[in-house]
Amino acid sequence: MNLVETAHTGEEAVHSSYNLKEHVTYSGSRSRKQVALTFDDGPDAKYTQQIIDILRKENVKATFFVTGEHAEAHPDMMKRIVNGGHEIGNHSWDHTNLTTLTDPQLADEIDKTDAVIQQFTGHPSNLLRPPYGALSKQVADYAEKSHRIVCWSVDTRDWEGISADRILENVKKEVKPGAIILQHSAGGKKGNLSNTVAALPHLIQYLKEHGYQFATVSELLN
Repeated sequence: MNLVETAHTGEEAVHSSYNLKEHVTYSGSRSRKQVALTFDDGPDAKYTQQIIDILRKENVKATFFVTGEHAEAHPDMMKRIVNGGHEIGNHSWDHTNLTTLTDPQLADEIDKTDAVIQQFTGHPSNLLRPPYGALSKQVADYAEKSHRIVCWSVDTRDWEGISADRILENVKKEVKPGAIILQHSAGGKKGNLSNTVAALPHLIQYLKEHGYQFATVSELLN
């Protein structure tokens, strides 16, 4: 079936006349035992810093897919992400479903976010993660002019408000070499991501014990 399913909701998948999955990267090579930790929807003033602190303690680099409005609202946190050696990807301006937009609206969502990212990194991001994983030919055609479209192969489902133990179990069940692991640094059920923060040290420990190395998305894909 030619589709990319929307994530986070049980909504009907988005269909296209061509194979959208061919335009999306879900994981890296399985020839190397590497994984990429990714964090969506931030930055915020609370959970992002806690995540950065854990990553620093564990000497792990990650990729943060930020929304433009949150990046603009939390410049200090953006600086901390960059200074920590982490990668920043584009996650739209305000987490709207990009498949519902006109061409000018779509360009605005992506380009405005890139402009904010460039203020902190010196260059726009070449990675785009569409909110909900929702994709259409229109979105792919525009995004691929300057971005690689990156989704994920492991959904921790932290956004559901599940326990830290269940987050870890989801990773154990799904992780493979080359995995791109989806977590969040803002949002969550009722705005609470304490489960993500609680699970992260144990998740990193489990992966290290099982021989995995950590990479940013770009490092993983290169």
